Amino acid sequence: MRRRTLTALLGLAFTMPATAQTGPQPTLPEEPLVIVTRDGKRHEFRVEMALSPDQQMVGLMFRPSVAADGGMLFDWGAPRESSMWMRNTITSLDMLFIAADGRIHRIAERTVPYSLVPIDSRGPVRATLELAAGTAERLGLRVGDRVLQRIFGNAP
Repeated sequence: MRRRTLTALLGLAFTMPATAQTGPQPTLPEEPLVIVTRDGKRHEFRVEMALSPDQQMVGLMFRPSVAADGGMLFDWGAPRESSMWMRNTITSLDMLFIAADGRIHRIAERTVPYSLVPIDSRGPVRATLELAAGTAERLGLRVGDRVLQRIFGNAP
């Protein structure tokens, strides 16, 4: 009986978040980022850097909007599969999954606010960039475009 109770309690502990996030995290340190499209156009951004697991877990949750030249860059440290969701994210986003060489690997446009459906990179990526919804379409961003930022060793 004690063994079943302990197993049930451990199972519950692993399914519940360590802390319940009820509001946005403070603004994270910002760095420059440039996206160069296939036609050579350069689009400059100032993005918040989500570097720690805690920062990455919260991301842009509870933020009412994202600036047209802003966003958040999730640096995974090394190439890996990336899976994002929109839990507690109240504004739609464009998600750019970026390979280790700084090339855009995949774009998920106009994600659905509050959705728990996973948005996968569909291959190993070094980072994920979240921008305001519609940015990819507005700027004509495509898979294969280059992202210039220090984490890719090609800072602008």
